[in-house]
Amino acid sequence: MTERERPGAKGIVHLVGAGPGDPGLLTVRGRELLARCDAIAADALANPAIVSAARMENPGVEVHDVGKRGGSSESASQDSINDLLIRLARDGKRVVRLKGGDPLVFGRGSEEAQALAAAGIAFELVPGVTAGVAAPAYAGIPVTHRGVATSVTFVTGHEDPAKAETQTDWSALARTGGTIVLYMGVKSLPRIASALMAGGMSPDTPAAAVQWGTHPRQRTVTATVATIADVIAREGIGAPVITVIGAVVALRTELAWFDRLPLFGRRIVVTRASAQATGLRDALAALGADVLELPALRIEPLDAAPLAAAVRQLERYRWVVFTSQNAVALTWAALREAGLDARALAACRVACVGKSTADALLAHGLAADVVPARFVAEAVLDSLAARDDVRGSRVLHVAAAAARSVLPDGLRALGCAVDVVHAYRTVSGGDGAETLRAALERGEVDAATFASASAVRGYVDAVGPDLARRAPAVSIGPVTSEAIREAGILLAAESTAASIESLVAAVVASMRGAS
Repeated sequence: MTERERPGAKGIVHLVGAGPGDPGLLTVRGRELLARCDAIAADALANPAIVSAARMENPGVEVHDVGKRGGSSESASQDSINDLLIRLARDGKRVVRLKGGDPLVFGRGSEEAQALAAAGIAFELVPGVTAGVAAPAYAGIPVTHRGVATSVTFVTGHEDPAKAETQTDWSALARTGGTIVLYMGVKSLPRIASALMAGGMSPDTPAAAVQWGTHPRQRTVTATVATIADVIAREGIGAPVITVIGAVVALRTELAWFDRLPLFGRRIVVTRASAQATGLRDALAALGADVLELPALRIEPLDAAPLAAAVRQLERYRWVVFTSQNAVALTWAALREAGLDARALAACRVACVGKSTADALLAHGLAADVVPARFVAEAVLDSLAARDDVRGSRVLHVAAAAARSVLPDGLRALGCAVDVVHAYRTVSGGDGAETLRAALERGEVDAATFASASAVRGYVDAVGPDLARRAPAVSIGPVTSEAIREAGILLAAESTAASIESLVAAVVASMRGAS
């Protein structure tokens, strides 16, 4: 941390490139600044998911929407943006000015830096991945390639060749022989293409347009410089668009990868408690899915005293049973509060329902002794009953308040003394429900994923029973599948194992069947 970032220091503005859309392309420096800034001033082209993630990691941050939207009256003027940045910094705040792509590539970041310098405000320029490189790359088009193009020129498409004051020598560009990358400029493209051909460019020169580059909704069309404007109009391609002109476009046939991912163009709903959604969301997004998050559950810890008392007396128990990641997390919090760690469980055997729960336990340095293949309490009970060190033992069962009694009842039938500690409860959370309802109404959801029966109930509560039936479901196991059927939702697939990996595989399999 530099001196100007220390608490109590004067305000500073960080002009941060958010990248072209894929949140994974945000730089490490940008992520660090978003995690500890006081205010964010975000562009319209900065992916809202980046801001949402920053809000989760940095709950107190204030967010200002200062996006420019193609001349819309709702757009913030550049002067008002400059004034906002100066005011926030003079209030002593650490400000992230989040700009789509790179702030210094057709992003007016240098103009904002000039205004800050004139006002005596400290600032930092944090480059980002520019759309002119990233969008073609995600379309399988390298902007340079040995033996094909040894130069690339980035040009704003807002430059109209028909205007006398144009700063671009289109005839010179036509003769360079390298790649031309146009930022925006769909409206000007017919005149730009004509100017390039008038300057000597062959009408057969390959061209491509990439809309929403690096986003799951990315669309790419290819043509020639003579026909690209017509193809864009026919296919309904609109802003934001990157247009690539040059021989490198022909390499897309070999190098296209993003739009060949198994879930590309599919919109998948994740309905897990918000703290647990990240792994599933990231795994689906890595396969090209457009992920809509509905944290159908919120984890609400209950009175901590019973669990605290239990962890201080772990020597009384032969077995400890965890039926969820939440139970593991809350137990470990209780251990740390009592000044204990994994060694406190050294004399105990541990059983987990499912691989995800076992993985959560292993993250704390402890491997589970029993992890049944099926993600149900009955499978845990069967596995324990088959052992010779369970009958008649004392068992600690850490569970949710509404958990089924199958496991404790079955253990008692084996002669075990079972202490059930209800450490938390799950409650429905409707965050994101409005966006999801609209997508369901438009038929834009391909599948919804469920990792528990309670997530099914939370989903139905959030969107309503009728809309809940508009998209098929993918389930993590038989108990969840039964809840899906009871809700009248079509079950498209069920995981073969109780893990995120298996759930993702089931989604992929169901989409193959639907295509």
